[in-house]
Amino acid sequence: PDADKERHRSVIDTGMYQLFTVVVKNQEQAVEVGADFVKKKHIDSILLCPGFRHCDVAEIAKTVGSDVAVAVARGDGPSSKVSQEARKREGYFPKRGKE
Repeated sequence: PDADKERHRSVIDTGMYQLFTVVVKNQEQAVEVGADFVKKKHIDSILLCPGFRHCDVAEIAKTVGSDVAVAVARGDGPSSKVSQEARKREGYFPKRGKE
């Protein structure tokens, strides 16, 4: 929830491969950053964290186009539960009734 898309980013460049990471605050920023990377960096794929819902992934995929793969890093059942609990603890889910 406290991500700054301009500040919380990194690049790993092996010479043959570039990995860009950007931590975003919300879906709107994810769409914006994805589109920006396609335009400026000509990326081939986007890997999202488990917090993105199916409808979020679909929106990003539609925005970036069919030439860019969009996937989600989801684990097995126990891993998904651990990830969900961590996101809940850090405030990624709105309180019920305050959406």
